[in-house]
Order: sequence, then C-alpha cells, then structure tokens
Amino acid sequence: MLTGKLPCGLGYAFKCNPRSAVAYCAVTTRCGTRSEADSFPEGTAHFVEHTIFKGTAHRSAEEINATLDSLGGELNAYTAKEEIVLHSTSLKEDLDTALSLLMELATEASFPEKEIETERGVVLDEIMSYEDTPADDIYDNFEKSLFDGHPLGRLILGTAESVGRITREDLCSYYRKFFRAENMVVSIVADIPEEKMLSMLESKTGSLAASRMTCSDDAAPGKTVVAKSFEVTRKRSDHEANAVVGFSAPSLYDGRKRIAAVLLANILGGPASNSLLGKELREKNGWVYGVECCYTQYSDTGVMAITLGCDKKNLKKCLDAIGVIVNGFINEPMTLEALAAAKRQILGQLAIGSDSGETQCLSMGKSMLSFGKVSSDEENKALIESVSAEELSGLCAEIFSHPSSLVYR
Repeated sequence: MLTGKLPCGLGYAFKCNPRSAVAYCAVTTRCGTRSEADSFPEGTAHFVEHTIFKGTAHRSAEEINATLDSLGGELNAYTAKEEIVLHSTSLKEDLDTALSLLMELATEASFPEKEIETERGVVLDEIMSYEDTPADDIYDNFEKSLFDGHPLGRLILGTAESVGRITREDLCSYYRKFFRAENMVVSIVADIPEEKMLSMLESKTGSLAASRMTCSDDAAPGKTVVAKSFEVTRKRSDHEANAVVGFSAPSLYDGRKRIAAVLLANILGGPASNSLLGKELREKNGWVYGVECCYTQYSDTGVMAITLGCDKKNLKKCLDAIGVIVNGFINEPMTLEALAAAKRQILGQLAIGSDSGETQCLSMGKSMLSFGKVSSDEENKALIESVSAEELSGLCAEIFSHPSSLVYR
C-alpha cells in the first residue's frame, strides 16, 4: 500500500489488487451534515452531494452521467454526518477516466440553477420515502433526539421545509468552504502498480494549490458532546412496531474503547445468527425478522444502538428480553472460551469484508482522512485480541445502564 500527501495537501492511499479486472476509486471529503452548523439550512451537505453531479466547468449533467455508463462503470456518492464520498467502479483500463471525472466533480462543480430545481424534487421525494420507511426514519430521529441542539443531531436529508430554503449560493458556499485539497483524500484499489496510480493523480492535480483558508468545524478529537437521555413513544399507523435503544459510545479516537465497542456490538447484535439478541429474539422465539446492534463512530463521540422491528403485540417481550440480555452480559463477563470464539468470528467477518475492493477503497479513504494512515490487518487483529471480557462488560454497563429509547407503535 502507498499512502501520503501531495504538496497541495491532498491525501492519498493506493493499493494494488492483483488479478482483478475492476478498479475502485473514491474521493473522501471531511465535511458532512454536522459541518452545516448554523451557516446552512439542514440538508445542505446532502443536497451538495446530489447536485455536484449536475455540471462542471467542462461537462454537462448528461456528459457526466454518460462518461462511465458508456464504459460499463458506475459513479455514485453518499453523505454522512462527517464526510461526503464520491466513488466510482470501472474496468482497470478506465481508471484514468474515472479518476479524472471524480477530481473534476470534487474541484470544478458548477451547480447550474436549472439542475438544482430539478434535483430538489428528487431530494424531497427521498425524504418522503424515508418517512414512509419506519426502520430508517426511527434511527435518524433517535440520533436527532440524542444530540438535540448539537450539529450531530441534524438530519442528513434535512426536512421538506429546510430543503425548500436551500439556494444555489448555499450550495456554492458550502462547496467552496469544504471541497479543498487539504480536506480530501483519494483512495484507489486496482490491479495497477501503486506508483502508476500516484502518477495518474499527480497529473490531475497540477493546478491545485494548498489553501491558507482555515476551516471552522466543531468536530475535533477530545471535544465533549453531551448526549440527551430520553424515553419517547410515538403513535404511528404502521402494522409493525419499531424501536431503538441505546446511548452515546466511544468516539473514533477513543483507541482501545473503540475497538472494544466494535466487538461488543458484534457480540450483542451482529449480522451472524448466533449474536445474543439474534438467538433470543429471532432464532428462539421468532418475535422479529431482524434485530441489530449498530455502532456509529464520530470524531468526538459515538452511538451504540439496538434496533428492531416486530409485531406490536411482541414489542414489550422484545424490550424486556433486551434488558435481560444486556444486564446478564454486564453482570456475568464472558468466559475465555466464549470471548475467543467471538474474536475469531469478527476477525473472519473483517477478513471476508476486506476481500471486497470497494469496501477496502472506502475504508482506506476514511482511515487516511481520520488518522493520516491505514492500519494493517495485523494491527487490527492485535487490537481485537487484546480486549478483555471485563472491558466488554464495563463498556456495556457504561452505554446501556441508562439507555435512551425511541419507539414507534
């Protein structure tokens, strides 16, 4: 793997993936919903992500869409609370084309007024779609309540009212403020020599200069974000009941506790059928189709939450069972054998996940942006192996002793 930073401040991480015909490329930018702060309407970051594809100084929206489509490739993007990611999938011989397009979008988007109005309708439809999907809507609103009054509590999509207020100047201002070389990382995974990838990137960034402009952002390691405690039930006409139970958790920069949180979430409600919650709520009792414990990491805090959907008549049984399982885990640390099995399982999951070139590419960009490096598999394995049963029980108590909850029923 080759990592570093160009003179203009642009970071990079390249990995040669032998014997693969496919190339994955991403531009990860340090900005997102929380970067809107009080300067932009809620949902501006996500609207920028949508409209960034609608024109550049050199290409129309149609030309942008056709560039990779005509080659059988894909162009996509997503917005999170702390990053916006533009990414592509192409044949390795088309990587130069894909990289050129991504860099053009990241540095020369033009935001045509006519295209903005068209895309506004698309975003509003996306908001309505989320509101009609309780499983998605409830988690967004859980974080909104948990971080009420803080930029992390902003909805990524915004609201119909806030999106209606976003102007072209808002989009251009947000883009100018955050889409700068020193705020971005380019990551590539392809069957191409890493030095050649670097040459490709350098040929696309000759005109980029380091900016002296400082970027005001409330996200910084070590800063404290105070989560709010709440228990809220909302009536809905849906057939299914949905619930989220959880609280703040270790941040991206919390070292050992962050690794312990990753392991804890997998043990409680990871994707395997032998997770503690999965075994009890689905496999044993058949109360749910799925139950999950998810861990989301931010720069200065995190969220660990148990999410589920079930028949309304089973809701109380599910919530009671969650309490029993969590309290049991807190009061009775795992045996050495059970802990070793849990570690083997997550290491296997990570190894299988990292076999995906796209997953590697996106992970490399996030890691470089956050830490200035990409940890090796051996480093990650050593950290996971070092976690003790007592650490897991203590962390579980810290997060779930007095959890917040949001229920739709």
